[in-house]
Amino acid sequence: LYPGDILFFLRGIPLIAALALQPHRKRGEVRARLGYLDFSLLLAWWTFVYVFFVMPSLYATPDIAQYNLNFNVITDTQNGLIVLGLILLWLRSQGAWKKVYFHLLGASVVYMLGSLVVDVQSDVGTYYTGSLYDLPLISTFFWFALAGVIAYLNRAQLDAAQPEKSPDSRDDSAHNVHDWSSRLAMAAVISLPLLALYSMHADHMEPRVRDFRLVTTMVAALPLAGLIFVRSHFAEVDRARLLVRSEQALENLKRLQAQLVQTEKLVSLGQLAAGAAHEINNPLAAILGFSDLLADDETLPEKARCTASKIREQARRTKTLVGNLLSFARQVPPERTLLDINTVVNNAVQLRALDLRSSTTRIEQQLESVLPGVRGDGNQLMQVFFNLISNAVDAMEAHKGGVLTIKTIRDRGNVVILFYDTGTGIREPHRVFDPFYTTKPVGKGTGLGLSICFGIVQEHSGKILCYNRQEGGAVFRVELPAVLAGLPARELQELTVQGSNPRKRN
Repeated sequence: LYPGDILFFLRGIPLIAALALQPHRKRGEVRARLGYLDFSLLLAWWTFVYVFFVMPSLYATPDIAQYNLNFNVITDTQNGLIVLGLILLWLRSQGAWKKVYFHLLGASVVYMLGSLVVDVQSDVGTYYTGSLYDLPLISTFFWFALAGVIAYLNRAQLDAAQPEKSPDSRDDSAHNVHDWSSRLAMAAVISLPLLALYSMHADHMEPRVRDFRLVTTMVAALPLAGLIFVRSHFAEVDRARLLVRSEQALENLKRLQAQLVQTEKLVSLGQLAAGAAHEINNPLAAILGFSDLLADDETLPEKARCTASKIREQARRTKTLVGNLLSFARQVPPERTLLDINTVVNNAVQLRALDLRSSTTRIEQQLESVLPGVRGDGNQLMQVFFNLISNAVDAMEAHKGGVLTIKTIRDRGNVVILFYDTGTGIREPHRVFDPFYTTKPVGKGTGLGLSICFGIVQEHSGKILCYNRQEGGAVFRVELPAVLAGLPARELQELTVQGSNPRKRN
């Protein structure tokens, strides 16, 4: 091989195959695998084209003049394709990639023009190795190296040129890249039988050249056919995965539609409950008023006053439950205030305890007496705690009951709320916060509750974790940033007193 042939393989062929994949666009793992196969197909095809057109003039019927002509034609075609491809990529790219493509395009244009000048001067006999005509060609190698250095120095910007995608990401741009490179690969494969037919019916072609080209075509068909087979296999796997994902998306859409219908029902039920609760508050106010009068009337016997006090206590408890129910059902904008987290937990427990269906299921609280405050929306946090309590209770009642323990502690600058039960645990705790993931039977859950809880906790600058205990059961850990520094002394004292006795707060 001559130096020009080596340069043809080391520069042109890999560059064309690489540019066809449009490296400035990110793709998922499956798309990348197909892209590598397309790269291999194009690489093998360009090697075949060189052997088909150029090599017969060296080995079948040696003819240096014909060799130079064929080599110049294929080289000029290669250079033109590189420049055309770089122009398209430069126009479609942006940011750091546009800068890299600009330098590659400039170097390729200079190389193409320099090659044409060398070809013309060779034909007229004025070119020789080491002449001034070689300077443009040599300078392009430094320019290509400069483009590589620029790409290396800007590798972070190149990676950030487009948003990160998951391994299975399949957006429209990635699909277009895949189609573009695959079409080139398929066109390259189809050209093999066409070139074979051309060789068989070209009357001006010498028999030895025809035989050489036919053998070359048959030999090239073997690796190309193997690459096509492998590519078809991966494409079939990709289509199967797309089908599964489509079915999952359809199932999730049906679930979401059912959830929307259920949400509308719950909204209507909440409005009815709010109206009923307001009606309940009126007789409750009368009961509280008269029980206060009776409990404070010293003329009554002690037994009657004690009974009135019990009536007052239960009436206040009922009023608190009704108030919590109204707050939970009411659709109000989030309002961030200073909260006693023990009180929020206690209110959520009281709401859920009303619906305990099994006497073998218990809810125990281990609330730290003095906790710093938390700034957030009490209704949203109560929704989170209510959901966690309900999930634990439902799981335990499905397996003959158990004990749910709720514990509040202070951990450095956070208030931590722990929910741990004695159930069977969760099979995939790392997936419980994914939308539509549920372990409940069909029709019992939508898989959106914990996902909503995750979003609420994040909005409060907190964390929510899930894991299984070694002794059995699941644990949910909610961490919320504590608010302590900068609070007025009177507000801090009031918060501490409220936190020390959460059950007595109305």
